[in-house]
Amino acid sequence: MSSVSAVSRPALRHVLTHLVTPLLMCLGMGIAYLSAFHAPAPHQLPVAVVGQGPQAQVLAQTLKDKAGDGLDVTTAADTDAARQRLLDRDLVAAYVPDADAPTLLVATANSETSASAAEKVFTQVAAHQGKPLAVQELTPLPAGDPTGQGLFFLLVALSIGSYGSVAVLGAAGAALAMRVRALLGLGVALVVSLLGTALAGPVFHLVDHGLLGVWAMSWLYSAGILAIGTALHAFLGRWTTLTMMALFVMLNFTSSGGIFQPELQNGFYRALHSFWNGAGFLEGVRDHVHFGGRAGLGGHVATLFGWLAAGAVLLLAAARTERKRALAAAPAPAPTVAPGAEQAAEQPAEQSVEQPAAEAAEEEMEEAVGV
Repeated sequence: MSSVSAVSRPALRHVLTHLVTPLLMCLGMGIAYLSAFHAPAPHQLPVAVVGQGPQAQVLAQTLKDKAGDGLDVTTAADTDAARQRLLDRDLVAAYVPDADAPTLLVATANSETSASAAEKVFTQVAAHQGKPLAVQELTPLPAGDPTGQGLFFLLVALSIGSYGSVAVLGAAGAALAMRVRALLGLGVALVVSLLGTALAGPVFHLVDHGLLGVWAMSWLYSAGILAIGTALHAFLGRWTTLTMMALFVMLNFTSSGGIFQPELQNGFYRALHSFWNGAGFLEGVRDHVHFGGRAGLGGHVATLFGWLAAGAVLLLAAARTERKRALAAAPAPAPTVAPGAEQAAEQPAEQSVEQPAAEAAEEEMEEAVGV
């Protein structure tokens, strides 16, 4: 009985230790997603009232006073100026007052949820005038993506393919030199980006033009994640999967603008949106596909390059760290022993070292696949 208990305690401790990772994932995902999405509310949502006369000025000021921090209300000189600002993504909506047919100009490709929030506000304004509100769409979306949120799910697919491959490169590829793992990461990013582009274009028709640009940004995004993850594995080992989930799921998906734009989120996620790689990818693809690259595309591409550069720096640091560890672990010259004794001594030692390492690698990859 005591022998069974002695065997069970280490096994139980081993299981409980490995349960820490999924439980922390549960806690982290719950906190991230609920804090980001549970209560969306406008914060300085940029809208405009079209017109130059006193009536437009009074309406804009009235809306601003009633909404408080919720709306950032300005005026646009005319309909053309309002359209320009919408296509530059400076506005979410523009209201054109009219005694007979008030109209709301929107660009849903910018954000369907933000456009819906603005539509609710101005539907009430038109109803107060006793008129129905007509909505004019400036950026018709492809038939395969009527809400404009399909690009967010492309981001999800690219992210999973990228960070899921990190455990394989880090664990199964641990015997390879860091430069070899880095090159493999670039190759994996190429495959992931090609798969994502194929799904977005010819398979599901989320994108009906500009696929070359979508592929280029997909590759930059995936390569950055793989570079950072491969480097971090040298420092974090089996905790890399949890760290990658925190960086590229919990904080990434929630701040990307795929479900809610930053104007509908709290200050923390609005701040992340300004520099996180998921937001850089998603907003860059939106600019490229729906707005002709006119609304800050260069800045979003620069964000993706910045994350890839950070990954390259981390890879250099990881390679240096692994070289130092290898030198420190180099065995001392072995004493001369009989050939038979040498073989008998080496075999158990090799097995004792290789077996736990192989088991740890398998466990880590299983955790990544489970995610």
